[in-house]
Amino acid sequence: MSITQNLLQQFNELFPSNEQKIHKFFSPSRINIIGEHIDYNGGKVLPCAISIGTYGIARKNDDEKFNITSLNIKPSYSLTKDDFISYKTENTWANYVMGVVKYIEQKGYKIGGFDLLIYGNIPNGSGLSSSASLELLIGQIINTLYNDNNIPILELIKIGQLAENEFIGINSGIMDQFIIGIGKKDNAVLINTDTLEYEYNPFILKGYKIVILNTNKRRELKDSKYNERRAECDEGLSILKQFVDINNLCELQEKDFYLINRLIELPIRKRVQHVVEENKRVIQAQQALSSNDIKTLGKLLIESDNSLRELYEVTGPYLDAMTKYANSATGCVGARMTGAGFGGCCIAIVEENKIDEFIKEVSAKYKEETGLDGEFIIADVDDGVREIF
Repeated sequence: MSITQNLLQQFNELFPSNEQKIHKFFSPSRINIIGEHIDYNGGKVLPCAISIGTYGIARKNDDEKFNITSLNIKPSYSLTKDDFISYKTENTWANYVMGVVKYIEQKGYKIGGFDLLIYGNIPNGSGLSSSASLELLIGQIINTLYNDNNIPILELIKIGQLAENEFIGINSGIMDQFIIGIGKKDNAVLINTDTLEYEYNPFILKGYKIVILNTNKRRELKDSKYNERRAECDEGLSILKQFVDINNLCELQEKDFYLINRLIELPIRKRVQHVVEENKRVIQAQQALSSNDIKTLGKLLIESDNSLRELYEVTGPYLDAMTKYANSATGCVGARMTGAGFGGCCIAIVEENKIDEFIKEVSAKYKEETGLDGEFIIADVDDGVREIF
């Protein structure tokens, strides 16, 4: 029995039947190949949607209530529009649903009650964008059930980010929602987060696979230094604007940074340096990918991870242990942390015929150092959020 067939069976057991059609949806997870912590600095990023994600079975109901159940997280909720005014701690995961519904209505689109069963196979707190996956899932459900799919995908992407920023209180960039919205099978997407222009790039690594390495050290962005890092970047931008004509940190040329960097005190200087150099690495990575230069791509991943550890300081002992052992393991050409950091996941480019050996080697060494069992996921590059027919 497939995941959706199993969910459909459970949906029918959970919710009373009505005459409305039942719809099935999938919203992917994502990895960012390179371009970390620069989506909120106007930079370019190179993510892709992947084949793990969040499934939803949904149907309109007749009582104008939002009845939502997750097979991953308790409790279930039965909410009304009055519950959508502001974030409430006691509503835990339902806040992500409420935030999206609230802002869809604020934008002038139709909303209405629905019954919804959710299941996700994204490791929670892993840095693989389970929250953005849920936000885009809810957006697509309301788009289908109440708006005849007339809400443009870019609008849903912006609403997802708005829910994260304003309702949840995480001052994140737009990359996660964007790639989950416009992802394309077997393609990475170069996204200019300043202009929102994007370009599909075939992502077929001949003889290699992307392996996701979950540290199983859970992190919560709300409790991490994520907002602190963004504030530091804003401070750096404010200082630099006195000397150069820029609107965001990624407009700063590398040569200009090295001319004036001493005008910025530590640690702000280190944060700005990471942003400027990481933005350059993204373009180099796109070029390496287009010419199938996997060795150079791997080298850029290692450089990115070093920068995130030493300049941006968002890794920590668990991510550092995982990348250390991955980068020295059989078959690996490059590994780095992915996502916001502070725990979560790494990605590694590994020779396809050496993956088993790679996993065995890294798993043993990581367990010996940290006491934790790592999780290793080989996912395919997938399409963005969609209804399943």
